[in-house]
Amino acid sequence: MIINTFSYLWKSTAVEAMTELTRHGFKVFEVPVSSPHCWPDEMSAKLRSDAKKQLDDHGANVRSLNAGGYDINLASPGANMRRKSSDHIKDVIQLAVDWGVTDVVISPGTRRPMISPTIPQALGWLYESLDVLLPVAKQAGVRLLMENTPYCFRPTIGELVGVVDEIKSDNLSIVYDVANAAYIGEDPVASLRSHHAHIGLVHISDTGTDVWGHDPIGTGVVDFEGLGRAVSSVFSPDDVVLEIIREEEPLLEIKKGLQELKKRGWDIGR
Repeated sequence: MIINTFSYLWKSTAVEAMTELTRHGFKVFEVPVSSPHCWPDEMSAKLRSDAKKQLDDHGANVRSLNAGGYDINLASPGANMRRKSSDHIKDVIQLAVDWGVTDVVISPGTRRPMISPTIPQALGWLYESLDVLLPVAKQAGVRLLMENTPYCFRPTIGELVGVVDEIKSDNLSIVYDVANAAYIGEDPVASLRSHHAHIGLVHISDTGTDVWGHDPIGTGVVDFEGLGRAVSSVFSPDDVVLEIIREEEPLLEIKKGLQELKKRGWDIGR
């Protein structure tokens, strides 16, 4: 199972976090792209190559880089802001090339909450951005995965599938976050079964419906027994990212999360 380093965001760099986690047997990671944890503009060529060697020496690798969605907006009404957002994601794609990463997670973008642009307008701006990014991703051998975040303007799995079907590119797919889905009232189990052909990675954690979280397994509303059966029928644990976010004792929370999944019938090989 892939381990997300989000809990280490303000405590250590991604490389430091992954080095610690490899000492406890974890080998495959997703890294959130956020300064100072991991920010391509702040990473020299030597720093990148040293990090890659360090991972290789531990038999570890980064499966996905999460480019983020708060600082950037591929659906911005401002053309220069779309360019800045696309340029950032290009930088993330280059880091993916340097580290041998196959997937880059992106947000579809956001709309202003008051007097919002229309959905067709926002989709047009998103498509313009993807027209710029997808050739870059294809040349790099990288797949872009749109995430179903509650704050984006396409938060449901059906809406994201609509974008993927419209674009029709082998380099565009979806990362399905079950906590994000449950928080907005979507059924993650049914969604995984119905739309698995459009999903490249699955983010797992728990959440309530009153407060959005990425909480320990079994503390919220997600049906992990049913989810485990769905994942085993249409996916592999190799395509699942454990994304419990806890600043205090993150390693302990990761280990507890894996144990809770095993109690609920998940075959995670640990």
